[in-house]
Amino acid sequence: MLNGRRILLIIGGGIAAYKSLQLIRELQKKGAEVLPVMTKSAAEFVTPLSVSALSKNKVFSDLFDLNDEAEMGHIELSRSSDLIIVAPATANLMAKMAFGLATDLPSTLLLATDTPVLIAPAMNVRMWEHPATQNNCKTLINNGVHFSGPDEGDMACGEFGFGRMSEPEIIVKAASDILFNGPLKGKHIVITSGPTHEPIDPVRYIANRSSGHQGCEIANALTSLGAKVTFITGPSNYKFPESCEIVTVETAIEMLDAVEANMPCDIAIFSAAVSDWRVEKKNTNKIKKNQSKDVLKINFIENPDILKTISKMKMNRPKLVIGFAAETNNLIENATEKRIRKGCDWILLNDVSPGTGIMGGNENHITLISADEIQEWPRMSKTAVAKKLGQKIVDYSK
Repeated sequence: MLNGRRILLIIGGGIAAYKSLQLIRELQKKGAEVLPVMTKSAAEFVTPLSVSALSKNKVFSDLFDLNDEAEMGHIELSRSSDLIIVAPATANLMAKMAFGLATDLPSTLLLATDTPVLIAPAMNVRMWEHPATQNNCKTLINNGVHFSGPDEGDMACGEFGFGRMSEPEIIVKAASDILFNGPLKGKHIVITSGPTHEPIDPVRYIANRSSGHQGCEIANALTSLGAKVTFITGPSNYKFPESCEIVTVETAIEMLDAVEANMPCDIAIFSAAVSDWRVEKKNTNKIKKNQSKDVLKINFIENPDILKTISKMKMNRPKLVIGFAAETNNLIENATEKRIRKGCDWILLNDVSPGTGIMGGNENHITLISADEIQEWPRMSKTAVAKKLGQKIVDYSK
C-alpha cells in the first residue's frame, strides 16, 4: 500500500509517544521507509535508541547539530519525504504550527516543508477543548494540514473524553488516503526513463550516461499525488519506483512499442535518454579484433522518434505531452526549436555539459519551455524537481 513511500515521522512529547513505536512498525508493514524526528520532550517517554532500532534510520532531534546538517540539511529533510506525520501532536506543537514558530528542529521542519502534513493530536481533554487549541485546529485545517483523531476514551490522567491519539492502524489508513487520493487521482500517466542500449553484437552496445534517477523521482512524485503511473524504463541500476506498473525495455524500438501499447493515457512524460541511432546490422556473433582490419566500421540508422510520434498522434493523443531536452550549447534556442519540431506541449531543458554534473548526478537545473512561457527553475535535487513538476501538472489539470 505504501511501497516506496518515505514518511518523516515527528514524535511529540506526551504519554502517547509510546504508540509511535507501533506506528513505525505499521508503516513499515505497508512498505514505507520511516525517517524519525523527536522533540526533546519526546525522549522523556521513548528512547531515541528504540526509535532508531525500529525505524532502521538515524533519529534527528537537534536543529544545530553540524553533523546532521552535513549529512542532510533540515530544509532537504523537510522536503525529501512524501508525507510528514506528527504523532503524537501535542497542544504545544500544534500551537507552534498554527503561529508559524520555528524554535526547534521539528517546528522548523514543519514550517519549511512543501510536503503534505498529517497530525494525530494527543492531549488532555480540557486542553483539546480549550478555545485556543480549537482556534489553532481551524488555522491548521485552513492551511491544508490533515488530521487523524483525536479519539474519545480514557486518559492517562484519569479523565475521559476526546484527546486520545488515534491508533496506529487508523493513522496509517489516513496516510494512505492522503497519498493515493490526491489531485491526480484518476489520471493515467506514462513515463519513460533511463537510457536505451542499442546492441552492436551480443556483448557490446551503444548507450549514454543517463541513470534514470530523474524519471524515478517523477514517478514517485506523481503516484504520491494519486496518479496511476506506467513506468517504462531502459536498463538502469537506480531503484525503480514501487507504486507503479513497471515495464522494462532495452532498445528505442522496444520503448516505443511499450509506449504505444499503453496508449491512451492522460499525460505522457518522456524523460528517457533515448539513443538517436542504432546499428544498421547487428552482428549475431561477437566481433573479433582480427576481423576489424585496424578500423572497425559500423553503419548507423536513425531510431524512431518516440516523443514526436506520440506528440503528433491523430487519435488518442495525451492531453499533455512533456519532453526533455538535454543540451550542451545554445540551450534555450535548441530546446525551443525541439519543442516546436516534436510537437509536444512542454519541454524541460537541462544543461548536461560535463561541468554541470547533471547527467548521472543527484541535481538538475530545469528551464520549462511551453508555447506561453519560458520559466527557469533554480538548481535543486531531482526529488525537488519532480515535486515541482508534479505541482505544475496539478495546476494544469485543474
